[in-house]
Amino acid sequence: MPMSAGVDACLPIRSDMDLAWVRQHVRQSAARLGFGLVEQTKLVTAASELARNTLVHGGGGRMESARVTRGRAVGLRLTFADEGAGIADLEQALRDGYTSGDGLGLGLGGARRLVHEFSLESTPGVGTTVTVISWASTPPPPREEP
Repeated sequence: MPMSAGVDACLPIRSDMDLAWVRQHVRQSAARLGFGLVEQTKLVTAASELARNTLVHGGGGRMESARVTRGRAVGLRLTFADEGAGIADLEQALRDGYTSGDGLGLGLGGARRLVHEFSLESTPGVGTTVTVISWASTPPPPREEP
């Protein structure tokens, strides 16, 4: 199990502007942890989709981010949580082609393929929590001493 020192940031997801802040935060955090450009782009894409789902289908919520480690590996854990209607059929929601709205139905399944670890918990009438972890393929740069 990955080790975390705690939550680094908690961002609200209540508007389209918040989606932009989420993307910016994830890109900056991933870069700071030593993620390459391709890994950053994959994680930002997954985060963007999950944040939009939190806003559109969950009525808004929050994203928490945390630096995690496993041995020498460094990663970024993102948790998206809402108190919306929840997902009645998780298997169906993860299937490519399924959509509960006007989208292409590639959201949850696509986000799952873009990260290394993916967890989805949902209770109808209570809400949904999606947690993803991506690991940097290169070690983070050394810390600068003050």
